[in-house]
Amino acid sequence: MNIQKIQSSKPIQELLEFCIINVDKPAGCTSFDVANKIRKIFNARKTGHFGTLDPIVTGVLPVALNRACKLVGYFMHHDKIYVGKMYLHKDIDEKTLREEMQKFVGKIKQMPPVKSAVKRVERERQVKRFEILKFNKRIVEFIADVEAGTYIRKLVSDLGDKIGGAHMTQLRRIKAGIFEEKNSFKIEEIEEAFRLWKEENDETKLRKMLIPAEIISEILPVVQIKEDKNNLKSILTGKPLMKTDLKEMPKEDLFAVFLEDRFIGAYRKVDEGDIIARAEFVLN
Repeated sequence: MNIQKIQSSKPIQELLEFCIINVDKPAGCTSFDVANKIRKIFNARKTGHFGTLDPIVTGVLPVALNRACKLVGYFMHHDKIYVGKMYLHKDIDEKTLREEMQKFVGKIKQMPPVKSAVKRVERERQVKRFEILKFNKRIVEFIADVEAGTYIRKLVSDLGDKIGGAHMTQLRRIKAGIFEEKNSFKIEEIEEAFRLWKEENDETKLRKMLIPAEIISEILPVVQIKEDKNNLKSILTGKPLMKTDLKEMPKEDLFAVFLEDRFIGAYRKVDEGDIIARAEFVLN
């Protein structure tokens, strides 16, 4: 799927109806606040963010606009990478600290914090990387590559329980699934890009910020549909997929259907005779 081609050729108004913006969240506001600011900037019907960040946490926070909000769930449950700082309550040598941090790499058990929005039951999470970036006595910069739903503040606190105490003082998300820090934009930059388009008819900056939601093709396997105008009309109004509708049979249970570069919908396989999949979301 040529996402860059879609981004460069699709009219701005169509992009705004079905797009994602990779926001660089500032400190001092909630993820909901950021999504609400984006909604107001674009006068969008609705927005949805890809996973909650604490007010003190900065960095990558993708926000979906309008019809793309229906796809939020598909993007959220992917690995995240953070960089941060922790303060050690007792002196410890760097070698020992590295060894203790390494013990948290792999499958760990976590109890969500008291103030979390989820039920407080112990959960298993995968930590792929938890390493020191800079060591300055009791102030330690670290990087953590973790499964979605891992609490970094709790990870640091649990480490502290092993070494005499530690707490997180700073945290920034630099990657969330396919979205990276290098391709994120500050709210002020987004606001200015929108102004340039509305007031000066200059879409250059804004177009670079509006990620076509067709990028779902990088999350879900893609299956192409046969070109049939009458059948397509029925599919876009919710008709389940038959074997004869597709150019190839899907291998995975969940997949995205396209007609060339046009996104049709997200589907889940079923075992219902000639019906092979039913829609979870259709872009009509």
